[in-house]
Amino acid sequence: MRKTMAMALGVVACSALLPLATATTASAVDGTPQCVKVRKYFNEGHDRYVRLTNLCTKRPAHFVIVIPHNKDPRGTLAQGMTKDVRYAWTWQPRALLVKTLPDNDS
Repeated sequence: MRKTMAMALGVVACSALLPLATATTASAVDGTPQCVKVRKYFNEGHDRYVRLTNLCTKRPAHFVIVIPHNKDPRGTLAQGMTKDVRYAWTWQPRALLVKTLPDNDS
């Protein structure tokens, strides 16, 4: 019984990680330049922040912050700008990743 439960939990854990692995490779393949770079995640008071930098010097960058079980906040960074973006309270889950969006999806 214990062996079966351990095996079932292992399968569930591995299947939960599969979408994360495919999302990472999909963002590299889609052809969108990866302008938004995450500098650091941090908490200040009761808020969660992420420090983002736009590496594209010719255009603004549109991004989405991926948070499990919550609405994903979207935003725009001007060219060459670094900005601290508040995305959640400390009792909410931490962001998984920040994706650069194509210009027409914002």
